[in-house]
Formats: sequence, C-alpha cells, structure tokens
Amino acid sequence: MTIGIVGAGVMGETLLAGLLRAGMAPAELLIAERRPERAAELAAKYCVEVVDNAAVASRCETLVLLVKPQDMATVLSEISPTLRQGALVISIAAGITTTFLEALLPAGTPVVRAMPNTPALVDQAMTAVSPGASCTDEHLATAESLLKSVGKVMQLPEKYQDAVTAISGSGPAYIYYVTEAMIEAGVMLGLPRDVATEMVYQTVYGAATMLTETRLHPTVLREQVTSPGGTTVAALRVFDDFKVRAAFLSAMEAARDRSRELGS
Repeated sequence: MTIGIVGAGVMGETLLAGLLRAGMAPAELLIAERRPERAAELAAKYCVEVVDNAAVASRCETLVLLVKPQDMATVLSEISPTLRQGALVISIAAGITTTFLEALLPAGTPVVRAMPNTPALVDQAMTAVSPGASCTDEHLATAESLLKSVGKVMQLPEKYQDAVTAISGSGPAYIYYVTEAMIEAGVMLGLPRDVATEMVYQTVYGAATMLTETRLHPTVLREQVTSPGGTTVAALRVFDDFKVRAAFLSAMEAARDRSRELGS
C-alpha cells in the first residue's frame, strides 16, 4: 500500500516520521507540499518523494489530508478528479465533517475523520477516529493501524469529534500553559529558572505516569496529596477562589464552539 500525506506542516511531518519509525519504507510514502523549499527539506531529510496533490491522489491507496480547515475545499477539488477508485481518505482538520468530505469527493469514497494531537511527535498521541457513510470495517482498521504508529487510537461517533478537538486535540496546549505558570511561580518564589523547570517537568511527568499506571480517578490521587490544613489545600482553595475549574470548562467549550465554526 502507498500512503499519501497531503500537507507537510508540523503534524504532517510528525505522521511521516512516525510511519517511518514504525517500519514503513520511504518508497511506500508520497508527500504533497506546495512550498518548494519545504518539499526539498522533506525529500532530503526522509528520502521520500514529494509531488503535487493530483499526483498523490492518482498514485495512493490511502490519503491523509493534513491541511487547514479553510483550505480543505480547495484541496478536495484538486484531488477529486484524479483520486483512485476505492482510495481511503483520512481527514485531520478541525471541524471538517465526513459529510463535507463526501460531498466534494467522488461518490462512494470511503472517508475517515480523525483528530490526533501533537504528542504524536514522541509516539504518545491520542487520536479519535470516526467513519463516514461508505467506510467499511476494513477501511477503519486501515486508518487505525496507520494512526497507531504515533500513539493510541479510539473509535468514536462523529458527533463527539468537536469535543475531542477541544479536549485532546487542543489539550497539550493547556498542559503547557499550566507548566509555564508553575515554572514562573517557582522563579517568583526564589528558585533558579533551570531548577524550577526541571522540578516542574518531572512533577508533570510523574503525575501523568501516576494517572496512566494506577488508573485511579484524579480526585483520589489529588486527595492523597491534600492533607487537612496543609500546603496543598491552601493552594487549591486559591484555585477555587479564582474559579480555575470553571475557567477550564469555559475554555474547552470555546474550543468546541470554534471547531464547529471552522466546520461551517
């Protein structure tokens, strides 16, 4: 099988590198990239062939579209005339529905909507996939196998995809935002920046490992750290005073709503 990646930004290159790490040969991959300097960079770095959108569509059994939502209609118009019959199209674009994809592709084209996140760079992505109307179990298995090269994959009904975008798609940015704040707090409290950075990185990593390995609810783990009348409960009270939990809920609602807007 030849896999075509249309769009070689951060996520496109991340998927390309992940597929190569998973054992695919460069000859099994085709990349479509408009910018000549970027195309030359990818060809030199990964030894892959870089062609235009129409060529990828005509030569590949599976296409992965990693383009901005506002560019999706243009890209679909370019690949649709040359798309191989029966080729699977996987879309990674916030808000773009399978119905939208199917309307601009040849009738009966199997499509899958997917939303990974940037930890794909270290093979720790969380990806949700949703099948379109013409997508068979075999097509879905192909999409899942491809995306498992960069992390975990979960199948969900498409109605949840905007929420997925808000939670796991944008989620790494929330963690980085909190990490930034903790580092700055360490510096404010007198720690050298390199010390504060290392302490916060390990704390975040350790907490994430506790969550994934113990499978305990975060409330249980939080309570294990929160002694009555202690330092942690004093800090958590301030979070509650500033309605941090409510701010997170509102922020993720805003991200979900923006995903819906992009799709419209």
